[in-house]
Amino acid sequence: MTHSITFHALPTDAVRALQNGGPDFWGNPAERAISDGNGVPCRHCMAIVPEGAEYLIAAWRPFPDAQPYAEVGPIFLCADACTAPAPSPQIPGFLTSPEYLIKGYTADYRIRYGTGAIIPTQDIPQAAQDILNDPQVAFVDVRSARNNCYHTRITRG
Repeated sequence: MTHSITFHALPTDAVRALQNGGPDFWGNPAERAISDGNGVPCRHCMAIVPEGAEYLIAAWRPFPDAQPYAEVGPIFLCADACTAPAPSPQIPGFLTSPEYLIKGYTADYRIRYGTGAIIPTQDIPQAAQDILNDPQVAFVDVRSARNNCYHTRITRG
């Protein structure tokens, strides 16, 4: 069975808290840096932070609870308020690397073994659909293939 898929930005309330100086996952304020316009993908507006714009670097855990599969890693966000796009079946424009690591997770946020793979960017939609054909998989996370940073979550559309 083939499902439509949907890519999701980070939740606005969590992003606004970080943009307003709130703590990241480790309890620290986000670090601030200036974008060179290359390789600084905001996980909220799902666009590359423009050259010269300030951005945040924060520790992020895309899972509700601490447990063995709840990975924590760095993310980038626009320092100023930005707008998240509506969930969409289209590959987000900020996924500019040639390939990404994708993994399926169960409804209780555990990795579904056998679903992890490094996939060419243009093949992510089909690969995510294939993983979501497993009824035990609730969602697929997209991470950097080189640095393991969280980028976006894919659900059934």
